Amino acid sequence: MSNIINDINSILLPKVCFGCNGKLYRGEHFLCTVCRHDLPFTEFNFTQENAVDRIFYGRCHIKKASSFLYFYNPGKVKQLLHYLKYSRQKKIGNFLAQWFGQQILAENTLPTIDFIVPVPLHPKKQKKRGYNQLEGFGKELAILLNTKYKENALIKTANTKTQTKKNRLNRWLNTKNLYEPNPSVDLSNKTILLIDDVITTGATIESCSNALSKHENISIYVATIAFVP
Repeated sequence: MSNIINDINSILLPKVCFGCNGKLYRGEHFLCTVCRHDLPFTEFNFTQENAVDRIFYGRCHIKKASSFLYFYNPGKVKQLLHYLKYSRQKKIGNFLAQWFGQQILAENTLPTIDFIVPVPLHPKKQKKRGYNQLEGFGKELAILLNTKYKENALIKTANTKTQTKKNRLNRWLNTKNLYEPNPSVDLSNKTILLIDDVITTGATIESCSNALSKHENISIYVATIAFVP
């Protein structure tokens, strides 16, 4: 009966693929089968050196970094993340985390994580948007990796504009001292997985990593949904 009801609902309110805007059929969620196979996977892991690691060499104390997908402009990943960030499609984060998390578990290359920490939004921006786009992604990863999601570990000190049109130097200057550790959260002697949606120049992750490194004997790993090659 439930399948019949779902089929009726899909006719009256058809669900569409966030990659190509085509109709989704039974068993498809967020992406159609064609778009799922067309996604540009990085195949990075937490043991072998990769292009994301090299961004941070000599810049901050990150143990290892990985990204799930390549971000191209234009591209399906860009479209997915746009829906996630600006169209209140929060469940896309959960969907991608389930996929990425299963890959991490299968590879078995990430050490035991004490806390997953998201790059924070400024309170004003979060209030305006209504949510942090990393919340679903981070909480779902925490369930899969059997750890805890610590959303308040970092504080963003200023409400900056989007960095998508800034060059490499301006991104770095804009984020250099933008994040601070929350004084009420002690992450000393902990292993942290710092998460973000997209890595471009690495300026945001660098700033967050430097803030987290103020905790004594902290180990920082990085995982993002996408990476701009």
